[in-house]
Amino acid sequence: MMERIKSLKRNVVIVGELNVDLIISGEEIKPELNREKIVDGFDMVLGSSSAITACALAALGVHVIFVGVVGDDYFGEFCIDKLNNKGVDTTYIQKLSTCKTGVTLSFSTSKDRALLTYMGAIPGMLPEKLPAQLLKEADHIHFGSFYLQKGMQTYWQQLFADAQNAGVSTSFDTGWDPEEDWKVDLIGRLLKYTDLFIPSEDEFRNIFGGVSDQNIFEKLPMERKEIAVKCGDKGAILFLRNKVIREDGYSVHPIDTTGAGDSFNAGLIFAYLAGKRGTELLNFANACGALATLRVGGAEDVPDLEEVYSFMERNKPLLQ
Repeated sequence: MMERIKSLKRNVVIVGELNVDLIISGEEIKPELNREKIVDGFDMVLGSSSAITACALAALGVHVIFVGVVGDDYFGEFCIDKLNNKGVDTTYIQKLSTCKTGVTLSFSTSKDRALLTYMGAIPGMLPEKLPAQLLKEADHIHFGSFYLQKGMQTYWQQLFADAQNAGVSTSFDTGWDPEEDWKVDLIGRLLKYTDLFIPSEDEFRNIFGGVSDQNIFEKLPMERKEIAVKCGDKGAILFLRNKVIREDGYSVHPIDTTGAGDSFNAGLIFAYLAGKRGTELLNFANACGALATLRVGGAEDVPDLEEVYSFMERNKPLLQ
């Protein structure tokens, strides 16, 4: 068992997309034209990769500042209220009167999920909306959904370079690319200034190749730091400079997989800022991801630090 992290006084700034998730759950949830089906459950919760990571980090005891935009509407107020209720600082969230807040329809089974997203205000996050004092307030900067935040794609490299020059660590998660273009060159250049790159296995495969490719290190940028690849219930893989660390996931019976990867992100960032590395880093992140599958909606009921350690003590990774 890893040595416990007792507390962590750090400021994490998350520059991210915001939307509500409408979650339809059950085992027979695939829509069919001209057919009506009955599903097991329905929930409306705070969505978006960045928001779920923010709430999970706040629950672990980190001070989280969220920078983003929403529409000036009910869903926008819903997102801000939910973040506030989880202890996230929403001072820098702006309301736009020119568009609606984004919405994601999540069709969730015990095995996986499918997503349909209305973008709304998500592309409205632009470099000029970043607070001037951002780097002075941050110990760490994270963003999610690289491909959805179109207004920021060409600016992330400058922001992360400035952050690293200021002694601020950085991380990001790509999310899925709806256009399946993957922008490999942009991602590759950004990794020079990224302490933690956190894609899923499918995202990593589309950007660089399969995690088991014999020549995978030749495909990765020379100037990069740590890459943590999320492999679902199989655990996670950490690519260091010339070394690979694999850690198995925890055995759970999922209720809803929405937000599991984003909770993994939060666990990884938290443990990294606390000085954990390698196996300990992945095990803590895997535990956070597994716990998220036992709740509906990634941000709705996030565990605190004591819950994570209690879970790790009661459960062992699958192959250990």
